[in-house]
Amino acid sequence: MRQRSTVFAALTTTIAIGLAGCGQPAAQSPARDEGLSVTTVVPQADPAARWADGYCGAVTHLVRALAALPVVDPSTPQQASRTSSDLLSSVVDGLDQSLAGLTALGAPPVPSADAGRKDVIGQFTEIRSQAQNARERIDAVRGDASATKDALGDAKATLDRLDAVDYLKGLKDVPALAAAEQRAPACRQLDQSPG
Repeated sequence: MRQRSTVFAALTTTIAIGLAGCGQPAAQSPARDEGLSVTTVVPQADPAARWADGYCGAVTHLVRALAALPVVDPSTPQQASRTSSDLLSSVVDGLDQSLAGLTALGAPPVPSADAGRKDVIGQFTEIRSQAQNARERIDAVRGDASATKDALGDAKATLDRLDAVDYLKGLKDVPALAAAEQRAPACRQLDQSPG
């Protein structure tokens, strides 16, 4: 999960440059780590670890989407709008996949331990709506430099909010699930991701 902070720092900087520099030359795209692959083998006799592995596998969809986000091109208001819209579409797609996985996962095999998963689902759902609204606003004002700058502020606010979410809250708040996280291959891969 350390990779997430680096990705968001780069994105926040890029959008801030976009806010300040519409009409400036486009920056080169930074290299991204696209090596997140989840291969899991969890013993059937360990339902908590299987559940934790499914949870982390669902979250991995969003982490992958964030690691591969398109770069915002601030060279013109039109390019800033188009590339910001593409970025937000990628965020929405990643959230959709993670939400589908977390919802399909269901409650953990630990009594009264589902509050964290439900909280993350709620936050992802709200942020998805915010990202979709920001994307639609950006698309609606495409070409208007002042309105684009305001709309890019909405995009940055969405990314900032997403960065503040503790993706693994559904595991960390319950000791049995926090221990199961250590036995889940997908969770170990998230924790060991570079960045």
